[in-house]
Amino acid sequence: MKKFSYLVAILIGAWLLVSNPFSDHYLSYLKAETITVSMNEDPLYMEIVEKAKKYEKEPSDAKIDPVWKAIPGYNGVKVNIEKSYKKMKKEGRFTEKLLVYEEVYPQVHLSELPPAAIYKGNPEKPMVSFIINVAWGNEYLSDMLETLKKHHVTATFFLEGRWVKNHPELAKMIVEAGHEVGNHSFTHPDMRSLSTSRIHDEVKRTNEVIEATTGEKPRWFAPPSGSYKEEVAKVASVYGLGTVMWSLDTIDWQKPSPDVLIQRVMGKIHNGALILMHPTDSTAKSLDRLITQIKAQNLEIGTVTKLFSEDRIMNKDGLKEES
Repeated sequence: MKKFSYLVAILIGAWLLVSNPFSDHYLSYLKAETITVSMNEDPLYMEIVEKAKKYEKEPSDAKIDPVWKAIPGYNGVKVNIEKSYKKMKKEGRFTEKLLVYEEVYPQVHLSELPPAAIYKGNPEKPMVSFIINVAWGNEYLSDMLETLKKHHVTATFFLEGRWVKNHPELAKMIVEAGHEVGNHSFTHPDMRSLSTSRIHDEVKRTNEVIEATTGEKPRWFAPPSGSYKEEVAKVASVYGLGTVMWSLDTIDWQKPSPDVLIQRVMGKIHNGALILMHPTDSTAKSLDRLITQIKAQNLEIGTVTKLFSEDRIMNKDGLKEES
């Protein structure tokens, strides 16, 4: 009987500890409830709730388009009301720059789509990428790398395997400069005309020589001359590679003047553009002005991987860019 009484006393004590109006636990609970009620009644809080809708954006799922093939997804964005309120409460007024954002992820991701070529990034993302195919033009690489460094721009260089084997020091120089490297086949063939075994050989050998030479494992494959068939994209995916094409061509191999090349790009520049280049005299002489003009359009320039990521772009005020 004494043991039973002792057990009841313990249970009553525990109950009092939790429910006693004077316990620390209960007082903390009341304080939190008071803050919540206070926030909901604060005109500033209600203003944030109302204005948040203006800054929010639904995510965009990755999809297969009948014309553009695979298109990457893009994160949406919502305002964290409570965190925004706490930051603005100090000033006592609504301030756009103090909004706190959270990204909202798409339901369908690029990695979940069936293998297909990618011609551009998501059209809502204010960013472009230089894709520079390298199988020749060694004499122009240093100048191009210097210009990219000057503007703090990173690009994706698609390297021919045979070229990497013959010029390992140049391949290393590209990677050491902070750029991304991709697979551009081993012998620069017409991929559309190859047998399945030859497609495997071209992709696999190039991956191996790039990784052995630079220590980097490619994530993207660019078919030489843009010639491919569906099987090429399927084989590339076996080696963990997405197949990349382009939406803007500098046609720099025709040796256009810098003015012509720049006009060719800027006349059709768009969100998500993949801009095809080679190491040529025309591109080397155009690159400085081209980068300046692209940035003047409030477009970021980055690698293919960054362009295809779902991450949203921040503007100069720290706000999420709207399309």
